[in-house]
Amino acid sequence: MKKTMCPQTIERYVNKLQKDERARATIEKYRRDIYAFYVFLPADKKVTKEEMIRYKRHLAGKGYAVASINSMLVAVNGFLSYLGAEECKVKLFKQQRRSFCDQEKELSREEYLRLVDVAQKSGNIRLALILQTICSTGIRVSELQYITVQSLKRQEAQVQSKGKVRKILIPQILCARLLKYCADQAIREGSIFMSHRRKPISRSYIWAAMKSLCAVAGISAAKVFPHNLRHLFARIFYKQHKDIVRLADVLGHSSVDTTRIYTLTSGVEQLGQLARMRLLL
Repeated sequence: MKKTMCPQTIERYVNKLQKDERARATIEKYRRDIYAFYVFLPADKKVTKEEMIRYKRHLAGKGYAVASINSMLVAVNGFLSYLGAEECKVKLFKQQRRSFCDQEKELSREEYLRLVDVAQKSGNIRLALILQTICSTGIRVSELQYITVQSLKRQEAQVQSKGKVRKILIPQILCARLLKYCADQAIREGSIFMSHRRKPISRSYIWAAMKSLCAVAGISAAKVFPHNLRHLFARIFYKQHKDIVRLADVLGHSSVDTTRIYTLTSGVEQLGQLARMRLLL
């Protein structure tokens, strides 16, 4: 039996995701992806396996990365399960795991430090501290709210994300800098990085603030976004410790397969490794 989509049903599904305590960013992405499929459907908004296959081909023709297409299909497939239309779900695209990442999108340690330096010299101390907090702890932007005055005194924060609770250690030097910032700003308790309305700072705000540093720092804007700081933390941590299981725990990943994506080196670095093997005459 054909199922019909409507905005009310989509919002009920979104409410279910909220009750299931899915991450806010995940819920918003699922909402966008499901509405995109809703707009794609014909006027009668009837969901069929044929329409899903057509949508899958439509996404493939848009030039999206395979991982991006699969994430969109996962969102729609989840909604179809809720709708009772299991027979309409489609398979994801198969993709061989990459052994290196794009050099154009890999933020280096030196580039990160230039961003921090430019933020400090421009007088945006809060942004400089946000960059250092994310990059030196490996937390997500959504987890910044758990960096509190109380956590600085313990040198550890208890983070809640994706239905899990984990402890994050805060480097002593960072603690000292953040405590000084709190003293200067008269922040005596609670979260350190909040908006004027006392809400967690949004990802879009930090993204825009980081982009504003690119020209002065001489860094490609394609490399500069909040999540890349987490990737940089992961790469450096793995190079030092070579322990992917421990890194997965630090990052809050349920699977080391996810963590492997964070530890990829660039193609340039891998070419250097191949050259050092000296297997050619």
